[in-house]
Parts: sequence; C-alpha cells; structure tokens
Amino acid sequence: MSGTGEQAPGVSVAPGAAELIERLRTRHGPLLFHQSGGCCDGSAPMCYPRDEFRVGERDVHLGDVHGQPFYIGGSQYALWCHTHLVLDVVPGRGSGFSLEAPEGVRFLVRSRVTGDPDRT
Repeated sequence: MSGTGEQAPGVSVAPGAAELIERLRTRHGPLLFHQSGGCCDGSAPMCYPRDEFRVGERDVHLGDVHGQPFYIGGSQYALWCHTHLVLDVVPGRGSGFSLEAPEGVRFLVRSRVTGDPDRT
C-alpha cells in the first residue's frame, strides 16, 4: 500500500513522515524501514536505501509506509504484535545511520493497542 495516511497491516504513516519519505526516496531511490529492539537509537525506526539493508529471517514485514516496506525485528514483533504503529517524524537528530539524520529530524513510531495481548 502507499499513500499518505493509508492503513497497512500493523503500520501507517503520519503526513509529515510521508513528505519526508518522498524527499528521501527522490534523493536515495527505494527505501526500507526497520524497527529493531536495540538500545539507544537501535530502538528507533531506521531508514535505509533498500538495497543496502539485508532483512533477517526473523524480521516481520508489517506493511508499507508511503510505498516503502516497513519491517520489525522478530523479538520486537513478539512484544508489539497487538499494537498498530504510526511512523512519524519529529525535530532532532537520530542515528547517523538513518537517512533522515542530515535533515535535522528523526523518525519515531507512535503506537496504540489494537487487541488483547493475552489472547492468541
């Protein structure tokens, strides 16, 4: 799925983030987002050129944000499987490895519970 604010399984995109994604896609080509469970900036969603990131066997594809795939690490997915993630952007510098870092902004995810985490 693509488009500003469109729902995808488990993930959607805020309007400001969609605008930034389009600028980054124009500059860098196809993108890929990955949400891991590392410490510090590792817990923030990271944006990479799509051909420069290798998706792992345990990574889960939550859907697409503005036409770009969004993955989450398997261990994080196990914890967040009952939430809907919204990719957003805020002022400030995130990791130097994520493509938005030179823009003076950083991606973040907001979440809301979508189901009963005790049900399987």
